[in-house]
This record gives sequence, structure tokens and C-alpha cells, in this order.
Amino acid sequence: MGGSTTWTGPASAAGEPLLTVSGNIAGSSAVDFDRDTLESMATETIRTSTPWTQGVQEFRGIPLKTLLVHVAALGGKLRAIALNDYAAEIPIAEASAAGAIIAVRQNGKPMSVRDKGPLWIVFPYDSDPKLVTDDFLNWSAWQLRTLVVQ
Repeated sequence: MGGSTTWTGPASAAGEPLLTVSGNIAGSSAVDFDRDTLESMATETIRTSTPWTQGVQEFRGIPLKTLLVHVAALGGKLRAIALNDYAAEIPIAEASAAGAIIAVRQNGKPMSVRDKGPLWIVFPYDSDPKLVTDDFLNWSAWQLRTLVVQ
């Protein structure tokens, strides 16, 4: 995995929102992120195979812990909601410790809805057998649209 940095850009999206973070966050009821903002925050690269793709893939995205620090998340769980209304309850500490990212690119290209995009919660699955257990696989929400901090 690549290194991560602290992002200090704008708090709200100027363009079409791709991700909304709401719930138990400081200073706002919700924060929207557009593609440009998310791309500027994408500081982590994971090279891993997944149960849903062929061969090793390269994912670039925002470390989950960085995104949550940016919105001043105050809770211990996330409810990740996809475009198709799939929802997963994710313990923040466990997902962050495992190296979860909000992927915005796969193999250098933005992901389409057809290809599990535009956003996908990805773990470095090849780095630890526990990351391919049911919990982590269920937390790997693709077509991600909303994170609600609980």
C-alpha cells in the first residue's frame, strides 16, 4: 500500500456529489464529496485480488480513516449504503485497522456503475486471510453512495 497524507481541501462538493457522509459528524448534518474532491483525497493504492474480479487489481482511493477524520466522525459504526440500497453495518475501528479505502479508481480508471463504481469500499484482501471472511466481504460495498456515521 502507498502512503497516506492528511487532506485539507473544501468541506463540500462543488460538482455532482458522488458520496454523502452524514450522521454523527461534527459541525454539519451532511458533507457531500464530488469526483474532483475524492480524486484529490485519493492517496492510497492497494494491489489485491478480489472474489469479484479476475487477477490482481490496482485500486486507488481515500483511506477510510482519513475520510472520517476529515468529517470529524464521532461514532463507532458506519452504515454504508449503495446505489441499489444494499446496506452494510461496518465497525469503524476494525475496518480502518484493516486498511479499508474508498476506491475511486480501478487499474487507473474511474469505475462505472456497471463495474462496481463509482465508489467501492476495498480492503487489501491478499494481505490477511481474515479479510476474505464473511464480515469483511459484506463490508466491501460497491456502488457506494452514502456513509452514515453512527
